[in-house]
Order: sequence, then C-alpha cells, then structure tokens
Amino acid sequence: MKAAVLALQGAFIEHEQVLQRLGVETVEIRQLKDWTEFMSPSPLGGVRGRLCRLLILPGGESTVQMRLLRELGLFEPIRQAIADGLPVLGTCAGMILLSDSYLGTMHIRVRRNAYGRQLGSFHTTGAVDGIGADVPMTFIRAPYIEKVLADDCSPIAIVDGHIVAARQGNQIATAFHPELDEDLRLHQFLIDMI
Repeated sequence: MKAAVLALQGAFIEHEQVLQRLGVETVEIRQLKDWTEFMSPSPLGGVRGRLCRLLILPGGESTVQMRLLRELGLFEPIRQAIADGLPVLGTCAGMILLSDSYLGTMHIRVRRNAYGRQLGSFHTTGAVDGIGADVPMTFIRAPYIEKVLADDCSPIAIVDGHIVAARQGNQIATAFHPELDEDLRLHQFLIDMI
C-alpha cells in the first residue's frame, strides 16, 4: 500500500512518520511530475494509482497550499482523483482544502482560524465515530466546520458544540492534528476504509 502526502508546505513529515509506523509506503507530492509518476502505469503492468490507496492533505497554511496547487498544476488532477474516489485525509488546512470554497470535494463550510491565533491552540480528547472515545486532539490555529452542506457528509466528532471532524464517502476531514499524537487510530481508520 502506498500513500501520497502533499509536501508543499506544513506538517507533512509527521504524517509520513505515522504512515510508516503503520507499514504504509509514502511518496511526497511536490510537483506535477511527482503526481503523474505516482498515478501512471507501472512498467510491470497494472496501474501504480491502484497501489496509491490514499492521499494526505496536511495542516499548514491553506492559502499558501492552494496557491501552490494552482501554480504547480496540481489542483485539477488532485481534485479529480478525490472526486473519483481516492481516499483522503485532510487535517486542519487540509480540511479547508477539501471544503466547498477550495477543492470542493467535501460538502462542508469551514470557518478558518476559528479558535484564534497560535495562543488559542489547545489539546483535548474526544470521541470520533468509527474510531472510539478518548481520541487525542491537538488544535493549532484550527478551523472548525460551520455547516455540513449535504446529506452524504456526516459529522464524526464534535468538541464544545463545534464539528471538528467529518466524513463523506472516502474523505475524512479533521480540524485537529492526529499526526502530532501517538494515537494511530485515525490513520488506521483511513487505511481500513480502503
């Protein structure tokens, strides 16, 4: 199994480390050539994209990541792959990228920096549907989901009355950073969905 990790900016290395602990090979996506090679037919037959079972859109700065996706020609190929069913985990800025205002693959409206600046960062634990209770949640200048816009998208975690994680088909979006904690359940959940 392979995972593509968007490595333009943000906390991508931490996701790679978690995936490697779970036995998943990772490939960094920094330019269109990386994506094209990752999704192209393998010389041994078959399609490497079939081995590419998931994509990680990490936290960081969503405006910078979106600008780079467009400048590097990655926006449409990634958007189309997600729309075609490629499993994806978007954390913090990655959740913003999946929202209706950006890639538009997930039917959510997101409030950016909802918990304030860096000083508003915090850690808590909470229940995540399909994963369990006491899931560690680290929020850093985090957004939250203001509204789920369609019936095919469901909240899976709520903290202090705000939706902080949702699932739509093969897409999972979290306002928190599961890659910054020792708990591997959220990444394992994504792998198990496949």
